[in-house]
Amino acid sequence: MKQITPNQVNDKLLSGETLNIIDVREVDEVKEGRIPTALNIPLGLLEFRIQELDKSKEYIMVCRSGGRSGRAASFLEGRGFKVINMSGGMLEWAGRVE
Repeated sequence: MKQITPNQVNDKLLSGETLNIIDVREVDEVKEGRIPTALNIPLGLLEFRIQELDKSKEYIMVCRSGGRSGRAASFLEGRGFKVINMSGGMLEWAGRVE
């Protein structure tokens, strides 16, 4: 599974790169702050909302510490999606939140 650090994600956003970020935390966790433009799909709902995703795009998976996003990335990889896990999760995120 491919990995990316929170700093690398932030650098890409600051350079104007368009990223497809999926935050798999629960709704109440996301209310505390999320990466701008991130789509919230809680891990438990991912299999039911998979039709919302496009296999031609690459997705960066995010959670609190990197564990749930790793499980989400493995799940999507197994179904033919291109995914990268953001290691360290939001605990290590130093960029802007909304």
